[in-house]
Amino acid sequence: MTPLPPNGRVLEPGRGLIILSCSRRKIVTAAPVAALDLYQGGCIPSAREHFAADAALRARIRIISGAHGLLRPETLISTYDHRLTTRAEATRLHEQTVAAQLDAELAETPSPRHVLILVEPLYLHALQRVFDHTARFRQITIIPDPSAWHDGLPHLRDWGWA
Repeated sequence: MTPLPPNGRVLEPGRGLIILSCSRRKIVTAAPVAALDLYQGGCIPSAREHFAADAALRARIRIISGAHGLLRPETLISTYDHRLTTRAEATRLHEQTVAAQLDAELAETPSPRHVLILVEPLYLHALQRVFDHTARFRQITIIPDPSAWHDGLPHLRDWGWA
């Protein structure tokens, strides 16, 4: 049972969204695997472990990839090596992929009110579409360190997700 957060209410899964950075460390495989299983660095292992028993909350994770844009945890992908290294690349990723993915995400799940983002600053630039929708969100929390899961936990506790 999830303990109640300080405010006494648990945030419904559709009301929260977690966006994590991909990582260079990946399982080496020729066969596609779920994105949440592929990545082995940053916050991904902690998120995978934290939400292992709760499919509804695990489904509220998105992973931003320099090669694929926003990935759902169950999206099947193979090992690849591509990292954003310039602001121009991040802008291209935003314009060609991420903006439409975020718009589709918000159309599909129109009720997110809280967003927790744990990504490197360059990847945050690729997520700029989030800031086009600020009127929809009560809270956008940005932690510019893709390894700082411990910094995100207080927010998840406030949501009733930790």
